[in-house]
Amino acid sequence: MDALHPHSPGKYVDGTVGAGGHAWGILERSAPDGGLLGLDVDPQALSISAQRLSSFAGRFTLVRASYTALRDEINRAGWAAVDGILLDLGVSSMQIDTPERGFSFISEGPLDMRLNPAQPTTAADLLNTLDETELARIIYEYGEEPLSRRYARAIVQARPLVTTRQLADVILRASASKRGRIHPATRTFQAVRIALNGELNSLSQTLPLAVASLVKEGRLAVISFHSLEDRIVKHFFQRESRDCICPPEQPVCTCNHHASIKLITRHPIEAGEEELSVNPRARSARLRVIEKL
Repeated sequence: MDALHPHSPGKYVDGTVGAGGHAWGILERSAPDGGLLGLDVDPQALSISAQRLSSFAGRFTLVRASYTALRDEINRAGWAAVDGILLDLGVSSMQIDTPERGFSFISEGPLDMRLNPAQPTTAADLLNTLDETELARIIYEYGEEPLSRRYARAIVQARPLVTTRQLADVILRASASKRGRIHPATRTFQAVRIALNGELNSLSQTLPLAVASLVKEGRLAVISFHSLEDRIVKHFFQRESRDCICPPEQPVCTCNHHASIKLITRHPIEAGEEELSVNPRARSARLRVIEKL
């Protein structure tokens, strides 16, 4: 909230509205006339956030849409540009804690993992149909898992897989280290979810749209939860905050690139010990913020 500094009568977008926590903060701080557009592909999230935000009736609009449609939805709302945009990436605690969504192996559920329940393909479809080479690539690239080939081989041999517990058990049996600080299946679950939902492509596509949608001095805040997301955000912010993006060895600038943003956070903001004590899931969160020039 301090990074976005919502004010009245500002216009704001929560591109991943979830259960409405950040949206509530934006509306509360932008009273009495600030407006909010909340986007989410999950109908359950929209229902929960609508109830949570009911005391701000008339000041918010919730739309079932991906943040990749951010520019179109801003236009549809009749806004030329907005004062602030928030993207809180990845899967929400609400989704993780709902076993039937299939995001977690803590409780057994179907191998679903769809952020958008209307999407036809599930995690089970990927795991039971892709060949071993492609599975290994996904687990390595999106999960940064050094044992990706071993795990892909184990998954293929154990097919068909139907539940989250089955997948976790397959990975656990194939793991060399067995149980350490994190469960051996953690990176594989992350990789399958990212691949299934096209999360990294969506992020890369949306960042320039978000910057283009801001007013002068408007701010974009992005919370990421793993290194792949954070790397995309970091590199985009660094590139767009520079006037020249030519290779450093090139003596004369030929790119004609001009900075469109300035960095508000040169290093990501992370949760402190006090927050971590009450919200341990924040341990991997990284917040980066820019302001439009």
